[in-house]
Amino acid sequence: MPRRTKSSTLVPKLQEATAARDALAAALTQAGIQLPAMDVRTPWGDLVPDDEEQIPHDARTRHALVHLGVCSAPVALALAAVIARGTAG
Repeated sequence: MPRRTKSSTLVPKLQEATAARDALAAALTQAGIQLPAMDVRTPWGDLVPDDEEQIPHDARTRHALVHLGVCSAPVALALAAVIARGTAG
């Protein structure tokens, strides 16, 4: 059985999360909102091991995460207003 590399499983999930982060950042920017701490995190820890076998199976099946960070109260209120307008239409 061929050995799976990190690119076969992990890289697409990182690319998916990065694309999602970028799309969300662009949409928020158009709405006048900036979340400067947005980042992509992985369920595999800070470093992706060279050998995928070092990663527990349950971690390999999870998606990378878009971390929104923290924001000030005015930014949170602006974000809530944009979401409310979007759900009202």
